[in-house]
Amino acid sequence: MGRKLVVYMIDGKAYGPRTAEIGNWSGKAIFSPRANISKILTRSEFGKPGVYCLKSNPEDDLYAERVYIGEAEKIGDRLKDHIGKKEFTEYIGFISKDELLTKSHIKYLESRLITLANGAKSAEIENSVIPSQPLLPEADIADMEFYLEQIKLILPLMGFNFLIPSVITHREEVYEGETQHEPLYFIRSPKLQARMKETPDGYIVLKDSEAKTNSAKSLSKASYNRRQKLIDSKTLELNGNKYVFADDAVFTSVSSAAMAVLGRESNGHIEWVDQQGRTYKEVQETESAAISP
Repeated sequence: MGRKLVVYMIDGKAYGPRTAEIGNWSGKAIFSPRANISKILTRSEFGKPGVYCLKSNPEDDLYAERVYIGEAEKIGDRLKDHIGKKEFTEYIGFISKDELLTKSHIKYLESRLITLANGAKSAEIENSVIPSQPLLPEADIADMEFYLEQIKLILPLMGFNFLIPSVITHREEVYEGETQHEPLYFIRSPKLQARMKETPDGYIVLKDSEAKTNSAKSLSKASYNRRQKLIDSKTLELNGNKYVFADDAVFTSVSSAAMAVLGRESNGHIEWVDQQGRTYKEVQETESAAISP
């Protein structure tokens, strides 16, 4: 059963500062564009300990956002310092309504957020060092991991997408064979061995799949940048005369997955085939016909 998310627009404007709370969660988020921060710094949330994220424009056009992650015992004091020293466009902070977050708790959350952000490889992460995790009792760790799951739910709703992974590592699923909902597809190329699954996470090109080393001149800038991002993040690693996926890589469309493998503009609906040789398009048409009234 789902839980209620309550978003309150502080100034009544859709893109103004706002708070967010989830049912049965002791935490609370407060978001603000930089231009509005000075108007809300007197709110009680800014006098509490918590973790926060600052979003700015990326220096590398391969990414959509640049993020700094921090913690403070009084978020407002730290934010005032950042306003005078750091370039950022949006802020989001997370505090506890029951005031049970300690310094050790927020340092744990900060360390975990930076680790997850680096692992997702979806944004420029400004933090150059991952703080060590403080020693916490097992019960506190469980509480903080639950707290972290709520943060992960709220961040994308507020426009912070840096934890949405572009790669997936240590997946529990075993990719040998198929499941009913996640059929396995293969790239239709005699020179490359690449496998893909359509999952709730997106279109996933599986670890150890191969890709061409060269990108066609006709490849669009957006497609080229997506492919270059995989190379720069070492998701695609050179192995002889081919690239090999070092991790499972997530794509938003079946065609972008094909472009990353083939290095050219591609229609993924016909470039990927299942074990019976049917194209992705043919499989979708068959499934659609099967459920039609």
